[in-house]
Formats: sequence, C-alpha cells, structure tokens
Amino acid sequence: MLTSHDEPDPPDLSTVWLRVFLEVARHGSFTVAARTLGWTQSAVSRQISSLESALGGAPLFDRLPRGVRLTEAGRTLLPYAEAVSGSLRGAARELAELRAAAGGRLRFGAFPTADAALVPQALAAFHARHPRVRVSREEGLSAALLGRLTAGRLDLVVVSTTGRAPLDAYALHHLLDETLYVAVPAGHPLASADGPVRLARLADADWIAGSARPEGTLLDAAVRQGFQPHVAHVVAEWTAKQGYVAAGLGVTLVPALAAASVRPDVVLLPVHAEDAPPRAVYAATVRGRSLTAAVRAFVTALRQAAERVPR
Repeated sequence: MLTSHDEPDPPDLSTVWLRVFLEVARHGSFTVAARTLGWTQSAVSRQISSLESALGGAPLFDRLPRGVRLTEAGRTLLPYAEAVSGSLRGAARELAELRAAAGGRLRFGAFPTADAALVPQALAAFHARHPRVRVSREEGLSAALLGRLTAGRLDLVVVSTTGRAPLDAYALHHLLDETLYVAVPAGHPLASADGPVRLARLADADWIAGSARPEGTLLDAAVRQGFQPHVAHVVAEWTAKQGYVAAGLGVTLVPALAAASVRPDVVLLPVHAEDAPPRAVYAATVRGRSLTAAVRAFVTALRQAAERVPR
C-alpha cells in the first residue's frame, strides 16, 4: 500500500497531448480530430502514442474499423484532461482580463483631502469603464500609505508632499500642483481682499488645524514665514474645520482639492505663492514593480479628474 511519501511522481505530460486526446475523444475519430486541429491524421496518431507511452503504455483508445472508442484507461483520464484544459482556459481568460483591465483587483489608498473630489471622480470614471475590477480603498496619511504600498498591501497610493513623506524610493505619477487658500468667516476683515493674501497678515489670528504642532502640516507655510501660528482648535475633519471657521473661531488653510466643497458662509482667499508654493500631488507605485492594466487605467482616471480641480 502506498503512503503519502510513496506516491508516484505525476507524469510529465504535454498540454498538446491532452488537447489532442480531448479532440479524439470528442469526435471518436483521429481523422475528424485532425481536421478540427488542422493537422494530419498521422500527426494526431503520433501525439496519442506519445501520451500513451508517458502514461505507462496502456492504450487510451480501441482502434475500430470506423473510428476509435475510449478504453477503460481513456475513460479514467478523460475527466482529468478536461479539468486541466478547463483550468488552463480559465487562467488564459483571467490573464486576458488583467491585460484589458476587465477583471482582477485594484487596491489603493489616498490621503483625506484627495477623497473630497479627486478620488471620487476618478473612481466613478474607472468603475464606468472597468466594472468588473474588484476595488478596495484605504484612507490615511501619506507616510502610512507609502508603508503599506511597500509591504505589498496596496497597488497604488495618492500622496502629497505635505508632511515631507519620503518619496524618492517610489515611481511618481504626477497628478497636479495644488495651491493653498486661507478660509475666513464671511464677516472677516480680509473677506473682501482683492488678490492673494500674505500669511503674515494673519500672524495674530487663531488657527484651526489638524494638529497642535504646525510642523508637517499645511501650517508649515506659516512657520516658513517667520511666525508660529496659534492653534486654538485641533480639528481633523474638513467639514468640521469649516464649521469652526464659519462660527468665527479662527481661520484655516484649505488645499485646492477641498475647495469645491467649502460651505457658502466661508470665504476662500488664495495664499500668495511666495508664502505657500503649490504642493505636488502624486499617484505613487513601487519602483520596479510591474503595473497591472487596472493600475494604469486608474492613474489615467486620476489625471483626468485632476484636470478638473480648481487651480
């Protein structure tokens, strides 16, 4: 009796042999199988003989005066040959779908502001073009998303240069250069300002920010202008920040990606370019890692959505 350690090695079979075997079994004739395959009858006969030899020499077909008939060995092989052939067809189909972005998966992440308009617009367009791709999405800060990208848990991440995330190790697909606005309540003295404002004019203001420390946030721009902004309220969500601004509790910086969703009782003033140079937004992938068709298609959708972001 064979144990698991004594099982014979599987025969080294050619998939061509199995294809020919299935055609002969389907038609019950070497001649018809040869016609279907576009081969000669002798070529089909040689392939069947090679398959029989590889399987120990037992005949797979009884040769009859008119056509052939499966032997017991042939009937035993038939379901396995069909399973192998079906698996290979399935693999070829899935690979073709990957090449056409008609299947497979897309795992991506994005920083919160990108989720305000850029990512939803790109995702809607991507879904319309590639409805069978399985999509999963994560939200997080750029540095954390890049770590998950490196670990292979994500295929692509949308990141920005805010926070000084290390980008040199990645392939960067530029999406846009994003300008900054300062949001003030409708009754603020600067609400009717004509043209870009200098951040120094808001040095004494209360600020609403996502962190008590400005370093590594949008408020880095204020620090570079020589003043330490007073963060009166730490608020993470953009919609909540707007509520604080509208109530007169302070001002905040708003990137262009979030500008379209600002409430009507808040005024956006462009920040002078010398105070806050545009920050770059990228779709990042792992350098040297092959991109699937789905990833390439999503980068295209992101770039098209970026063209509609207010400049």
